Amino acid sequence: MAEEAENQAAGGGDEVPPEEVKCPDCPPGLPGWMATFSDLVTLLLTFFVLLLSFAKTETAKYEAALGSIRDAFGGNVLKHGEVIQRGKSPDDSPTMIDSQEPIRPFPIDFLTMEGILDKHEINRESDEDLKKMKNDLYEFNLSDSVNIYEMPEGIKVRVKDKIYFKKGSLEIANEKLSVDVYSRLIKLLTNKSWTVFVQGHASRGEESTDKKKDAFELSGARASAVTRSLVRRGVKPERITTVFYGDVRPENIPGKSQKLIEEASRRVEFIIRKTDLDTTGHKVDSK
Repeated sequence: MAEEAENQAAGGGDEVPPEEVKCPDCPPGLPGWMATFSDLVTLLLTFFVLLLSFAKTETAKYEAALGSIRDAFGGNVLKHGEVIQRGKSPDDSPTMIDSQEPIRPFPIDFLTMEGILDKHEINRESDEDLKKMKNDLYEFNLSDSVNIYEMPEGIKVRVKDKIYFKKGSLEIANEKLSVDVYSRLIKLLTNKSWTVFVQGHASRGEESTDKKKDAFELSGARASAVTRSLVRRGVKPERITTVFYGDVRPENIPGKSQKLIEEASRRVEFIIRKTDLDTTGHKVDSK
């Protein structure tokens, strides 16, 4: 046994140890797995950004779209206003309920973003179509005599010419509102479905010559006189809204003397629209 062990030991000493294997040189640059990892991180970031954008969606617009769609296809519609049913939803969100009476969908302007819809598309229940209004003004040769403004409540057309009055009286100072423009304005109001706002004004601290009327009464008398003139010439009274502001809205003319500003403030202006602001709209709950 001892001899075999010695022989094995002697034989084992003759074996050559294996040579060390070297790894090939790595190519320059980042490893390939780094590109895959970067793509994965980018996709995850995009996914979370997408989730965040969904989380920021305005509830009113979502409810408006949902209510309009359900109304179009029939069935229950989503009420707007205070419709939360306590205990019905764990997150206290609006719920769909059975409708006992017809419920209108949300107003279309809830769905409107700047640049998507035109004004006449926003106000679907309004007769105010800017293109048609411009055609009416052109038909009666008033295009150059007015300024057109788009307002949150609709389209406003202001007649450039005004009627100016002498200080403290109802006597016209000069015919700033030309007879021709006045006649064309009356033709428009009598032949088309337009409404007119007659606005009376007075200068700061103005009183009537007999000291019996202050600025408010004087501006009201001027507006009333012009309104009667329109009615006598065939404009329907229900198409006229007469308002007066006293001396709280003097004419703003930068760089002019106080005397000229006071003269320009004693005026009656005309604003014409297709829809009266007093028109009954969609009634909503007060709470």
